[in-house]
Amino acid sequence: MQRFYETIFIARQDITANQVESLAKQYTSIIKEYGGEVTKTEFCGLRNLAYKIKKNRKGHYVLMNIAVKSEGIQEMERQMKINEDVLRYLSVRLEQLDNAPSALMQNRGFREDERAEVVREVVAQEVVAEVAVEATITEESVA
Repeated sequence: MQRFYETIFIARQDITANQVESLAKQYTSIIKEYGGEVTKTEFCGLRNLAYKIKKNRKGHYVLMNIAVKSEGIQEMERQMKINEDVLRYLSVRLEQLDNAPSALMQNRGFREDERAEVVREVVAQEVVAEVAVEATITEESVA
C-alpha cells in the first residue's frame, strides 16, 4: 500500500547546486525502484542553519513529496545515512500530499512585504495623529 511522505534533507554547503540536484535525482530513482513517485521536489537553496552541524553553518535544503511503500522510504533514508554530503534528513508521513509551495518557499518575499506594510501603517497612524492635533488646535483658537 502506497503512503504519502514529505522528506526534507540538508546537504553540505560546499557542494554545488548541480550536485544537490544529482542527489535529489538519485533519491528519486530509489523511490521509483520501489514503485513510488516523487510528486514535488523543491530546491530551497543555501540557507543558514540554526546551529553548526558537522562544522557547517549553511546547507542546501531540498524538500520532496513522495508516494511510496514504506520499504522505499527506508531504503532512501539508509542511502541518506551513508552519504557524507547529507547533513540531516527527516521524513514525515502525511494523510495527503500538498502540491502548493512549501512554507520555506512562500516566506522568501514575505519579510520585505511585511516591512513595507508596517511602514505604511505607521505613516498612516502619524498622519491621522497630526490631523487630530491640528483639528484640536483650530478648535481651541476659534473658541
